[in-house]
Amino acid sequence: MDIITKTDNETVTVTLSGRLDSTTAPELENALDACLKDAKEFVLDMKELEYISSAGLRVILKAQKTMNTQGAMKLINVCDDIMEVFDITGFVDILTIE
Repeated sequence: MDIITKTDNETVTVTLSGRLDSTTAPELENALDACLKDAKEFVLDMKELEYISSAGLRVILKAQKTMNTQGAMKLINVCDDIMEVFDITGFVDILTIE
């Protein structure tokens, strides 16, 4: 998985590509812990993300909980396969997905 982080003022955008699974989730979690400390807005761009496992869902849920206390979070460019996972798990009800 590739993680590209861009910070613009208090907005952090993280772009993911590849697979977010039990192998790569710790890498994303570490990256988010570092870059979300002062963020007021967090955008997770999933345009090139091909797969997400329960480990990846846990990292996204943790980021959402962090941003609930600091500002706002949204997911963009979610493919149909990953949107189906969010729908089945109920994540569509707790995440802002555009």
